[in-house]
Amino acid sequence: MLSLLDEGHTQFPADRVAERAGVSRRLVFHHFADMAQLADTAIARRLDRLAAQIKPLPTQGPREERVAALVEQRARILEWITPARLTMMRMEQLSERVEEATRQVMDFARRRLTEVFAAEFDALPEEHRADLLNGLDAVTSWGAWYHWRSGGLDPEVARRAMETTVQALLATTDRPAPPPLP
Repeated sequence: MLSLLDEGHTQFPADRVAERAGVSRRLVFHHFADMAQLADTAIARRLDRLAAQIKPLPTQGPREERVAALVEQRARILEWITPARLTMMRMEQLSERVEEATRQVMDFARRRLTEVFAAEFDALPEEHRADLLNGLDAVTSWGAWYHWRSGGLDPEVARRAMETTVQALLATTDRPAPPPLP
């Protein structure tokens, strides 16, 4: 199933999975109660492998370099995870393991933003930091990536769109914050 995912397939008939694995259809169902359980297991493995692709990012130095490093890593990972993400969207119910792993990845990604752009967050009043984090999180998420890619942008153009948007959001820290609302 993982090799089919890597090729961009989003449907996994038992016959196709068995053929790819070089086993009988019956053996597939010997190991898995149904195709949903197999898909769940494959997605969990894909999420586990995601950790190997996450490398340390610079937290100091010029903003342009930090943005470039973050966007390169996010674009590469988001492109790689897309087939599994599409499969997850089609599943009626995800296992607790997959849901928890997904939450952990998303929480880690948000924390990573605050680490990489700590200087920019520190330049903002406390009440505006959450807005910046939410914006950065949104434009570096799979949802934004999928929007750009399914809209016809090739990976490089989508990466540039992400980088431009991240730079624009961070540029808001270069000017004085607006006064708090009454």
